[in-house]
Amino acid sequence: MSADFLQRESESTWRGAQFKPICALSGSIIHWANRECNRFPRPCLMARFLITCWSFPGHVFQPLAIAKVLRERGHECAFYSGQRAANVIEGEGFLFFPFRAVDEEAVYRLTFSPRQNRTVSWGGILQYTRTLQSLLLDTVPEQVTDLEVILNDWQPDVIATDPNLVAPILVLHQKRGLAVAILSYFACTIPGPDAPPFGLGLPRPRNWDTRLLSRSVSLAARTVGMRFRRAADAIRRRYDLPPMGTSFLSYCGKMPLYLVLGTAEFDHERKDLPASVHYVGACLWDRPRHEKSLDWLDELPHDQPWVHASEGTLHVQEPLVLRAAAQGLANLPTQVILTTGGNREPEDLDLGPIAPNVRLVRWVSHTQLLPHLDVMITTGGSATVQSSLKAGMPLIVVPTEWDKPEIARRVVDCGAGLRLNPRECTARRLRMAVERVLGDPSFRRNAQRMAAAFARYEGPSAAAKLLEDLAGSKHLRER
Repeated sequence: MSADFLQRESESTWRGAQFKPICALSGSIIHWANRECNRFPRPCLMARFLITCWSFPGHVFQPLAIAKVLRERGHECAFYSGQRAANVIEGEGFLFFPFRAVDEEAVYRLTFSPRQNRTVSWGGILQYTRTLQSLLLDTVPEQVTDLEVILNDWQPDVIATDPNLVAPILVLHQKRGLAVAILSYFACTIPGPDAPPFGLGLPRPRNWDTRLLSRSVSLAARTVGMRFRRAADAIRRRYDLPPMGTSFLSYCGKMPLYLVLGTAEFDHERKDLPASVHYVGACLWDRPRHEKSLDWLDELPHDQPWVHASEGTLHVQEPLVLRAAAQGLANLPTQVILTTGGNREPEDLDLGPIAPNVRLVRWVSHTQLLPHLDVMITTGGSATVQSSLKAGMPLIVVPTEWDKPEIARRVVDCGAGLRLNPRECTARRLRMAVERVLGDPSFRRNAQRMAAAFARYEGPSAAAKLLEDLAGSKHLRER
C-alpha cells in the first residue's frame, strides 16, 4: 500500500460532517477474528492489548503512538473503532475490529451537528449534559454487543480505552473481570479538591475565592450529574451489576490503571489522585503524510515572526479563527501560515482577500513548522497544544467546543499563552493578542519551562511499561 494512497484514504475517511458513506466490511466479525487469530499465534511471553476508541482523529492518534511502542516491545495490539479510522489504523499495520452494532454515522451527526450544544455554559448546562449523556451512554449496549464477540474470539489481556467510549469501564471491567486501563488525553477528570469541576475551564482552586468557586460549582455539578448517574446505573442493572455508588468520573478512578497522556505540570499539579493515576507525558503520533516537499517554508522570510493558525483536523463550524487571522494579520511584518484541516479545501472557505504575507494551505507538518514558529493560534486540540508546548511555543487558544475550554485554561494558568473567547475572536482582537504574545517574552519563557517539564516524561514508552505491568508482563522488560 503506497504512502500517497494512505494519505488520500485518511483524508477522505475523515471529512467532517459531509462524509461519503463507507460500505461495511464483508463477512462476519467472528469468522474474521478467528482467521486473524490463527494467522497471528500468540508467543508465550506476548500480551494482547485491545484499544477501544471513537474514530475521531484526536481519539485515535494518541493511542496509536502507544500501540506502536507496545508492538516494538513484542506485544500484539488491536483496535476497536469506527470504520472512518480503518485506513489510518490498518495503514500502521494493526488488526482492526470495526463497529458493527454501534451506529458510527449517528454518533458523528450528534457530535458535529451545528445545532448541538458542544460547550458547557451556565445557561446551557442542562442541554450540554443531555448531549453528553447521549454521546457517552446511549451506545453502551451496542458497544457491549460488539466487544463481547471480540473478547470471546481474540481474548485480549488488557483493554485500554478512550474515556469517552465507556462500555469497558461501565460494564465489561466488572462483568468480565477484565483489566481495563483508561487513556485520558491531557487531564485527569477524577474529581478532587485540587482541581475545579471539569468542563467549564475554571481556575485552579489556589486561594479563598477560587476554592469557594470550585466548591459551589461542584455542588451544582453533583445535582445536575445525578441524571447521568441514574442513567449509567440503569445500564449496569441490565447486566446484573450493582450501582456505581459514586459519580461516573469518580468511578473511573476505580479502574486498575488510569493513564494521563500529558503532564502533571499541565494539569494543576494535583496531589489528590488515587494510586492508579499516572502521568506519562505527551503521546503524539506523526501522521504519515507524503505531500510535495514544503519548499515554500524555506522561501518565507526568516527575519520576521512566524504565526500559525489552525482549527484542527475536523472543524465543521464557521472558520472564525482562520478568518480573523487572515484579516487581522494581513500586511503586518509577520509571516502567517493558515491550515484548513483534512475536511475542508482552502478554496472553499470564505476568508476574504488573502494578503501576500498569508499562506493558506490544507496541511503542514508540525515537525517542519514548529522549529521556525513564534506563535501558535489554535482552537485547543490537545495534540496541537501539547506539540506546541513540547517545542516551547507560546499559544493563543480560541476554545470552540467540548473540553477545549479546559485546555485553554491550562495554557493560561501555566503562563504559556492567552485565551480568546470565540465570541470575541475578531480580526482586531486576534491581532492585539498576537502582538501581546510577541511583545512579552514571559510567554516564551513559560512555554520553554513547560517544554522542559514535558521532556522529563517518557510518553508512549512510559505508557507501554505501565500497560505491561497491568497485563502481568513485567518480566518482559527485564529480559
